Amino acid sequence: MLSIMGKDRPESKWGGRVAQDISRWPTGRMLSSAARRVEREWNAHLAGWDLNHASLPVLVLLAQRDHSQRELAAATGVTEQTMSRILARMERTGYLTRVPHRDDKRRHVISLSPAGLATMREAADVGVAEAMTTRGLSAEQVVQLRELLTVMMREPPEAGSDTGG
Repeated sequence: MLSIMGKDRPESKWGGRVAQDISRWPTGRMLSSAARRVEREWNAHLAGWDLNHASLPVLVLLAQRDHSQRELAAATGVTEQTMSRILARMERTGYLTRVPHRDDKRRHVISLSPAGLATMREAADVGVAEAMTTRGLSAEQVVQLRELLTVMMREPPEAGSDTGG
């Protein structure tokens, strides 16, 4: 008879030694956990500027040129409704401006403010991002990881799968 306390319980895939030994986790679980850890650290870094992983790409895109809300949503892979919330928050922080489009008053032209440009230059520091993402890896392992991730990102999703965008 199995004990309620678990002493006599057989090892399960997600409990016991397998759960504690991350080297035995399924690859997808490892990749997902690593990505969540990096996202949490990145968001903590960006919080100093009242930004997050979803808003920083908007600053980067606007540093290149002005965009519409629709263009920003498409470029970042979110809905226009989500982009509207991101832009409203960034407008409140003074990182961007929205002005009516000269030909279509229903649309707005979104521009980066001087404060937004300065913030983007500080917050988007590639060195900080690389350090938190590759902590514990040798230079050779970083190259290998980048090569593997490139292959994974280029592989098209299977038909009918949800890409999570």
